[in-house]
Amino acid sequence: MRVVLATHNPHKVAEFQQIVAMTRPDLEVVGYDGPEPVEDGVTFAENALIKARAAAAHTGLAAFADDSGICVDVLGGSPGIFSAYWAGQKKDATANLELLLDQLADIADPHRAAQFVSTIALVTPDGTEQTVAGVWPGRVALSPAGANGFGYDPIFIPDGQPDGAERTSAELSNDEKQSQSHRARAFEAFVPLLKTL
Repeated sequence: MRVVLATHNPHKVAEFQQIVAMTRPDLEVVGYDGPEPVEDGVTFAENALIKARAAAAHTGLAAFADDSGICVDVLGGSPGIFSAYWAGQKKDATANLELLLDQLADIADPHRAAQFVSTIALVTPDGTEQTVAGVWPGRVALSPAGANGFGYDPIFIPDGQPDGAERTSAELSNDEKQSQSHRARAFEAFVPLLKTL
């Protein structure tokens, strides 16, 4: 079965292909090459649906889209849906990360709680729409560490690591990350929806 992932982000495509291979090897995820819609929703779910609707309409296939970001408690849940644009409209991951660290510079380690959130929307050609969400709790590190991953991975320390480890998401192996990340958690809830296709 083929479904289209509504993103132009090759990192997300690769990440979802790895997650799908672990859970639904019969499912072929294809990239989306159509026009990018304006994401003007005010929640992760609204933006995921906007993207999935556009991809389903453009390709005629069932489409799913992820909208995700980091939500920092002390910042009232920001950057949230603005995670990709936190430092401006250029989607500069390094600038986003540096700005967030600068904003938290005076916040002590115990008060840097954060969550990665992922919402996945599924839209079928007949107009059926469904969403699921996954949350990966943790905190923002004092400085970046690790080279595996993208975006805010180098400054996100997930909760519940074995032996009390303090590794960032960017220091985890691909298998470790794909088994526990916010996208993996959202996809676990998403698998039953795929069975309805």
